[in-house]
Amino acid sequence: MYVADSRTGTPSAQGAVRPGRAGRRRPAVAPTVLALGTVSLVTDVSSEMVTAVLPLYLVAGLGLSPLGFGLLDGIYNGFSALVRLAGGHLADRGGGRHKWVAGLGYGISALCKPLLLLAHTLTPIGLILAADRTGKGLRTAPRDALISLSSTPETRGRAFGVHRAMDTAGALLGPLVAFLILRATVDGYDAVFTVSCCVAVTGVLVLVLFVPGGTARPDGVPGGTDRTPVPGGTDPTGDTTPADGAARPTLRAALGLLRRRDLRRIAVCALLLGLATVSDSFVYLLLQRRLGVPDRWFALLPLGTAAAFLLLAVPLGRLADRVGRWRIFLAGHGALLLAYGLLLTSWHGTALPYAVLALHGGFYAATDGVLMAAASDGVPEALRSSGLAVVQTGQALARFACSLLFGSAWTVWGDRTALAAATVALTVCAAFSYALRPAREHTS
Repeated sequence: MYVADSRTGTPSAQGAVRPGRAGRRRPAVAPTVLALGTVSLVTDVSSEMVTAVLPLYLVAGLGLSPLGFGLLDGIYNGFSALVRLAGGHLADRGGGRHKWVAGLGYGISALCKPLLLLAHTLTPIGLILAADRTGKGLRTAPRDALISLSSTPETRGRAFGVHRAMDTAGALLGPLVAFLILRATVDGYDAVFTVSCCVAVTGVLVLVLFVPGGTARPDGVPGGTDRTPVPGGTDPTGDTTPADGAARPTLRAALGLLRRRDLRRIAVCALLLGLATVSDSFVYLLLQRRLGVPDRWFALLPLGTAAAFLLLAVPLGRLADRVGRWRIFLAGHGALLLAYGLLLTSWHGTALPYAVLALHGGFYAATDGVLMAAASDGVPEALRSSGLAVVQTGQALARFACSLLFGSAWTVWGDRTALAAATVALTVCAAFSYALRPAREHTS
């Protein structure tokens, strides 16, 4: 199939690698994606240092109950939902200021790390985690919009896969650094929080210095303020566009994107599946209880998830481009169901943690970036950041609710019964999502 080149008006093969302005072949992954991947790598070293020790610090160190931890974990993972729409809207409304909104978010999170040194009770820790997640909420949609706008529809799965792989490399290093600090210092938790702050500041500097200020077009031509009108009437997916014929970056227009059938289905499915996705921290606590893992080794458990994520993110992203993103997305939840099933069995073999963590990492590799690539297909460029934020908001709110429900169920019924209920719920939600899958999928 041939389409007209947007700059020359001449036809070119869709999905082919077109030369840049100097006649050179365009790289498979845009420089913007690599720069953002570096920022995420550095930032995730900082974030995962804290995440790796936080469950044990709160439960064993401060003596929180599973219900109290569920509340804090829900805040940590779900509070960003309250500001994701604001972050996406600010980035679109500002005429392509995705970088600067993302930078604000990274900066807020960096400032929160040293404050953990001063908090030793539930309320201040909850407030600090809420502020940290506010930063994450501000930066996530603008960052993903930059990745999407820097890639062609045929390579978005690969682009998100490369970014998530670099991001996960940081997630792999973070727990390892935390583990080494805990072993080398007397007051280990304070040292972890201090080093985490220094690393987070480095990530902000990399963003400011190396990420382009405007959105880079897939062919390498800058396009930071491009706002391509969306023709009125009917778009290629069969959905109607605004009557005035243009997609304007307003909050009402962002929410109006849910009138698009396929995007609405993606958002609903992400929300339902999020309601049955047990938090990572609970998975690690379940593993520790099943196997009797000593406290000093607990920080290494996230390494298994991160390693599998790192190895599978790019291959599964490329496979999603070829066979359909929704198929890979649902297959990832199938891997998560297998992990839950293994935790519910009576098996205590030495291979259990490796199998569970490999399936857990495979779940993220098949869902995290793939969901954003799938959602990008149905969102106009002028509302790309806001549209992705709508999907992310629903998913984050659902995971916040899941953390509260799972923590409550664990406190009242015990960990196995709580996990069994989550497994049943995830099975039902996955079956419903398969039936409600988008009617059309982009494949290369």
